[in-house]
Amino acid sequence: MGLSIVQGFTKSLAMTVLSEIGDKTFFAAAILAMRHPRRLVLSGCLGALIIMTILSVLVGWAAPNLISRKWTHHITTLLFLGFGFWSLWDAFNEGEAEELAEVEAKLGADMKSNGGSTKENYKDDDNLKKRNRPVLAQFFSPILLKAFSITFFGEWGDKSQLATIGLAADENPLGVVLGGIIGQALCTTAAVIGGKSLATSISERIVALSGGVLFIVFGIQSFLSPIQS
Repeated sequence: MGLSIVQGFTKSLAMTVLSEIGDKTFFAAAILAMRHPRRLVLSGCLGALIIMTILSVLVGWAAPNLISRKWTHHITTLLFLGFGFWSLWDAFNEGEAEELAEVEAKLGADMKSNGGSTKENYKDDDNLKKRNRPVLAQFFSPILLKAFSITFFGEWGDKSQLATIGLAADENPLGVVLGGIIGQALCTTAAVIGGKSLATSISERIVALSGGVLFIVFGIQSFLSPIQS
């Protein structure tokens, strides 16, 4: 039992870090943190990713009860191999700044609608309003909800979400949850603290290559491992 938790944890942690670094939600967190208070952006993004991870693991954990263990095992193997080759294809065929440019374009309209306000403006406004707002209203601020919604819907149906479902169907769900949450926390915190400078310094091609190799290794391991009863 302990070994299965550790195995699920390490797989989930490695997969999450390599899937999320350079992902759209990573860039979104970095850019939002440049314009809004970091604690609100971190809370919103991380809250969405934790909920998404738990939901994905629950789906993966329930899958063997709805479909035979043999089929979930084969589907998981194909998912890992497919995502591995998909990541390698992305690494060799897409420009490194493509996802960053796409996120900047989407968030750029919002910045213009706010008159190009700076991060300091948002902090000042937030501090002024704090005194007159109840604690609950301060926590569920529009900025936090915006970060939450952008991250949650950006991750929905994403490659990392489907891979988490597949991993939870084949590994210990508790280990997958813990590894996924810690991996999301590390990536999101790095994005929020490091900001755009960190995002632009990351080689997406190297990350995509590493992720592709990792997925293929997981796929081969799943293919060679016996089907659990």
